Amino acid sequence: MVRVDVAPLFRFTQVEYPWILGPPDGRYLLRREGDPPDADPSHVIVFATLGAPERRRLQRKRRKAEPEPEPVPVSTTRATVVDVGDPFASAEAAATWLAGAGEKDLDTGLTVLNRAVHMFRLVTADPHVNAVGRHGALVARVGYGGGEQVSDGLWTDALELLEKLGRQSRAKVLTPQAHLAAVLNGREQRLVCEELALRGRLDLDSGRPREAALQVLIALDATIAEVSVDPHGPRLERRLADIGDMREGAAQIAQLALEGPLPDDAQAFLAEALRRIEALLRARAVLNA
Repeated sequence: MVRVDVAPLFRFTQVEYPWILGPPDGRYLLRREGDPPDADPSHVIVFATLGAPERRRLQRKRRKAEPEPEPVPVSTTRATVVDVGDPFASAEAAATWLAGAGEKDLDTGLTVLNRAVHMFRLVTADPHVNAVGRHGALVARVGYGGGEQVSDGLWTDALELLEKLGRQSRAKVLTPQAHLAAVLNGREQRLVCEELALRGRLDLDSGRPREAALQVLIALDATIAEVSVDPHGPRLERRLADIGDMREGAAQIAQLALEGPLPDDAQAFLAEALRRIEALLRARAVLNA
């Protein structure tokens, strides 16, 4: 019997956003963190701009604004993340995987995508390049196909994932709006530690534990300093004490982060520290309501 070689099939995730993500259109090879330059790539990311505005519009510097302007067409970016490090053994294996694929697989792809976006932020020194999430995506797909096929935005089989919004109570929908109004008009003060905790969470969830370690230490110090003098501080003393107990460990991990990669137990410590800060900030928000 003559053996017939079959082209390997690769899983992919694909998302589209109604803005330019940053990296120029093209294909980019990614290796795992810490792998040598000659190691096999783990992923290929393909960026493609869809529906870009006409060039003549972009070249205009000034023009008279109309009283009731029409919406300006926007560019859409399609990002396809192809897992080339773990091809399927057969078409049957690929179909079996797709039958159970879903949001978890999409999250994995978004983590890889955000690594590329973050690297673009660093190489361009542009602080306004930001990570992307599930909620901003116009379209989200998971599927599989041949290498050249998925790189061209095509596939053998795929699923389009629909975001489950669910029905929320009127009170739950209006609460963020009420808090935003209170902050904007000065009736409610926001804390520096809130932003620092968000940055730490983003770094940790994006696979950047060293950066997260430095952010968490600053977030801990800021939380202790700000909430201690907050009007609701006395009612949050127990939570503050729990956070204070983690300060020494956070400082040690931050020092380790300056020297090299962090072990898994250090990352677990950072996750717990962030969880405590976030719980305190939620409790404070309830007291402010």
